[in-house]
Amino acid sequence: MKSYKARGVVLNTIKYGESSVVVNMLTDTFGRQSYIVQGLGSGRGRSSKMAHFQPLSALLFEGLISSKSELHRLRDVQNGILLSSLRFDIRKSTIALFMAEVVYRLVGESERNDDLFDFVWGSIEALDSLDEGVANFHLWFLANISHHLGFAPNADFEEGMIFDMREGRFTHEILLHNDTMSQQNSALLYRLLTADFGELARLPLNRNERRQMLSEMVKYYTLHLESICNVKSISILQEVF
Repeated sequence: MKSYKARGVVLNTIKYGESSVVVNMLTDTFGRQSYIVQGLGSGRGRSSKMAHFQPLSALLFEGLISSKSELHRLRDVQNGILLSSLRFDIRKSTIALFMAEVVYRLVGESERNDDLFDFVWGSIEALDSLDEGVANFHLWFLANISHHLGFAPNADFEEGMIFDMREGRFTHEILLHNDTMSQQNSALLYRLLTADFGELARLPLNRNERRQMLSEMVKYYTLHLESICNVKSISILQEVF
């Protein structure tokens, strides 16, 4: 088998037989790649071995390529980011589940994308370290990952503009279609696109405003990537935030 060293972000796991799982990861070497993990056993031993493979775990590992299977194998798996709060904070763990599902649904199995990988890896570190503004983090993530998915909004913005979802641009024009954001959410989208995650605490949004913004952002994504409709954790976000 050919081996390689890599970093990876766990997106999900799928049970495979009695004691194995397939782990889907975004990696810095092969883009989105699937790995088989065997010999997990059962009970407490299985639980401890599965600790590395929770959604959005950031790993360092050695990958093994076999000519007999499209699935790679894993060995020497280690934590790439030592998380201090993400697993114990229900708000952060809910957002982590959403982030992992967004990447899994929206990023196809393709060649490596260094900018995308670095953004996702850095977002894990950012979410884990955040003290204030956590409730807005999913909106910031969804807005900014668009830069790496090929349909980032044009960031030319002036007060009073609305966002044309079809064209991905802010405009003063009166449009003949309804695929637009409200003025309030258009201004919020611009702030999310241009703000550092550390500034999220300065966005005084209430629960209803977050829900409305998430709904309009999902509509925008749907116009460009229908697979956003398969992200089930959106409904969970709306309950928590």
